[in-house]
Amino acid sequence: MNFRLKLALAPASLVLALNVFAQERETRPQEDPAQQRIRALEERLNFLEQTLAKDIDDLMLFRRLDDIAVVDKVSYTGPPPRVIPNPTGQGAGNPVIVRAYTFLPKRNLSGGKLPLIVFVHGGVHGDFNSGSLHIVRELVEQGYAVIAPDYRGSTGYGRGFWQLIDYGGLENDDVLAGKRWMVENNPNIDPQRVGIIGWSHGGMITLMNIFDHPEDYKVAYAGVPVSDLIARMGYKNQGYRDQFSAPYHLGKTAEQNVNEYKRRSPAWNAEKLQTPLLIHTNSNDEDVNVLEVEHLIKSLKAAGKKFEYKIYENAPGGHAFNRIDTKMAKESRLEIWRFLAQYLNPPNLAK
Repeated sequence: MNFRLKLALAPASLVLALNVFAQERETRPQEDPAQQRIRALEERLNFLEQTLAKDIDDLMLFRRLDDIAVVDKVSYTGPPPRVIPNPTGQGAGNPVIVRAYTFLPKRNLSGGKLPLIVFVHGGVHGDFNSGSLHIVRELVEQGYAVIAPDYRGSTGYGRGFWQLIDYGGLENDDVLAGKRWMVENNPNIDPQRVGIIGWSHGGMITLMNIFDHPEDYKVAYAGVPVSDLIARMGYKNQGYRDQFSAPYHLGKTAEQNVNEYKRRSPAWNAEKLQTPLLIHTNSNDEDVNVLEVEHLIKSLKAAGKKFEYKIYENAPGGHAFNRIDTKMAKESRLEIWRFLAQYLNPPNLAK
């Protein structure tokens, strides 16, 4: 076929291709607008339910510790969002408002300066709630002031706050800002006696706080901490991985941006440790596989860091083994409290 013939037939070929494309579009199943509205409504109801549940739980939380603590819920600011859909929008770069629970021991308020514990909740889109009050009670009874931040991405504050999640990123800064708010706004707290504790995701935030801001904390405890996001993406299911690669979150998979996942992983930042640290993990943990924490421990040792750790063998309770109410769990927590007391000197030692 000569060039002129090809040129003559080109428009006809283009028209044919466009017709085929149009037919394919017409035959594709169109998304039902009614179904779209139903899904949107379900999502709204889900977030409304979370907010209502949070409000109800707050009432329980305040009442259950009223006998020993002055309980409050405060607001402060963290950094602006990492992902801003409309950077030129009004107020787009404003700092994020963060809520936090504070607990002051009633029987120690008239004495000397109080040590402070920053208690970091766990969970992807978790929150601080009444399920942790037995731990707060044990701390308050020792004479600690406590702040428990609901950092960005926490549940109970609507979809907008939920989608601000920045796992291993700006959430660390939200927790640090809470610690600094507590010290600045409570003159009876000793800024030189501040510790930080957390389990799971909260243990990860604990580690990243002491790695990046060692001057702010005297001591730390990390229980079953998320330690290696790269390894974690390998053994978790696709639904879990999708939470991280969502457009409002990291926006990319570990395969697409392995260095970003590495930057957010304590096991890959172990050389920064300067703070006294105790780590607990459990060989039968069904959430944070022990291999993650073993990687952290090996990295700390390779970096020549001094720290304490214990790997429990098949402790009952799995991921929650030392946060439940068994004798073994209480003994494990007593080990934590004694470790913290060496550096924070609380008014009343745990027994």
